[in-house]
Amino acid sequence: MLRAYQFKWYFIVTGILAMVGLLSTLLRHNNTVEIKWWEYPEYVLQISLSLLICWLIHGFFLLHKLPWLNNYAKHFLSNLLATISAIILTGVLYACLPRTTLFENGVGFKTFSDFLVHFLGAFLASIISYVVFYSIHTNNALQNSKLENEILARAHLRAQLLSLQQQISPHFLFNSLSTLKTIAPDQATKNYIVQLAAVYRYVLNFNEHYLTPLKDELVFIKSYLYIMDQRFEETLQVTIDVPEEDLRLLIPPLSLQLLLENAIKHNIISPDQPLHITIRTDRSPALIVTNNLQLKKTPEEGTGTGLKNIYDRYKLLIDRPMKISDDAGYFEVTLPLLKP
Repeated sequence: MLRAYQFKWYFIVTGILAMVGLLSTLLRHNNTVEIKWWEYPEYVLQISLSLLICWLIHGFFLLHKLPWLNNYAKHFLSNLLATISAIILTGVLYACLPRTTLFENGVGFKTFSDFLVHFLGAFLASIISYVVFYSIHTNNALQNSKLENEILARAHLRAQLLSLQQQISPHFLFNSLSTLKTIAPDQATKNYIVQLAAVYRYVLNFNEHYLTPLKDELVFIKSYLYIMDQRFEETLQVTIDVPEEDLRLLIPPLSLQLLLENAIKHNIISPDQPLHITIRTDRSPALIVTNNLQLKKTPEEGTGTGLKNIYDRYKLLIDRPMKISDDAGYFEVTLPLLKP
């Protein structure tokens, strides 16, 4: 946490201001004998402590989320508290340091002009520390954002490759499916080919977006389940309970398909032990996928990256992570949904 406060830059700024003060003193005196050198360490002490208190206050406001403050109020309050704190600190130094040197006039501000000078000094310390800290914080945030985008792109690519490992030329694939539909001898086969084409179309096009409406994902899932039904018939039972108003919410594409594929891959599906999967939403909002646990002794081979891929994408896209629970004979995954 201390590294986030960038104290290295605090010391650099303090050093620069100390050098500026020294050069200003030298330029104002023709003869170095006239300079009261014993005052300089106290000047450096005052500058360094004023900057430190301002630095810590600005750091706190910039590094912590304060939902009850908008950005303008946050910046204003940060500078106000920093300036007041620096003035109070100056008063403390008045009381503590020997009065025969820099603070020879005693405790407190004797005149309004005296107070104004120290107020301007404190305000300047606040502004300098704020500008420097804000610039460093913004630059670091931009660098982290670029890094996260690169990680997200790699995770997105892994999801694409996971679903398209056996992909051939899309045009060739769709032309072949169209031909199959034409020569199919019965309507059931034609329907199967239509749903298969819908699945591949969604899979091939999903990489255009990091997020997709839940409505589109569910349309795709219904085509995917149609294909699975031909394989498992009545032994795979999926219930979808999603209100109309939730269909506009956003989800990383293929997340739901990966969860269904994971459930099918790891669980026994037979007439004696049908697999029940429920897809529903809650008010958080989130999509909840639940299935009864009846694990295979030897699960089907796979890459083992399905759930991890979803986790990685959620970590980068959404503040709320996905949740996994495995108890009472049920396996449940909660996927947070984003508002458009």
